[in-house]
Amino acid sequence: MRDHPRPESAPDADVWTGRATNRFQWLLALFGAACMALGIGLAIDSAWTGGIVPLVMSVVGCIAAGLLVLFGTLAFVHVALRVDAECLEIRCGHIGVPRRRIPLSQVAGADFAPLVTPRHWGGWGYRWRPEKGTAVVVRRGEGLILRLWDGHTFTITVDDAESAVRVIRDRLLPREPETTR
Repeated sequence: MRDHPRPESAPDADVWTGRATNRFQWLLALFGAACMALGIGLAIDSAWTGGIVPLVMSVVGCIAAGLLVLFGTLAFVHVALRVDAECLEIRCGHIGVPRRRIPLSQVAGADFAPLVTPRHWGGWGYRWRPEKGTAVVVRRGEGLILRLWDGHTFTITVDDAESAVRVIRDRLLPREPETTR
């Protein structure tokens, strides 16, 4: 299927979208599926000779660990960023959860980050560090840093982050600094 340019009069012509993907996390998802399969296999093919309690603990543990790893990794296989005239919307994974919506009226500025790494944030996913702020990190690479009016920051790894920063800066309303009397 070919991508056709949109006419300027399209209703969503003023919407910028971007995304970042981490294919390595599919391997972790496979590991989670393997844990679930092991738990199901234990439940079906067990000889029940060691007692029911250890068997149940093994089955439940394998299935719980598998579900946790499977859904925890699939939630952060990719991140999608959508910027329109009023807000930014960040959606993670295939079902879009977790999701965060930030009105542009709460954004003081946007900066380009040439290198955002999971190591700096403590891993992949939705992260918070007191000294750095909040982030959605799905891969190593470029990202954008939003500076909010309340003093917090929000970092997002996204492809073509420079373009996103330009779009956000263009849409920010000029705001006068508050003066104290």
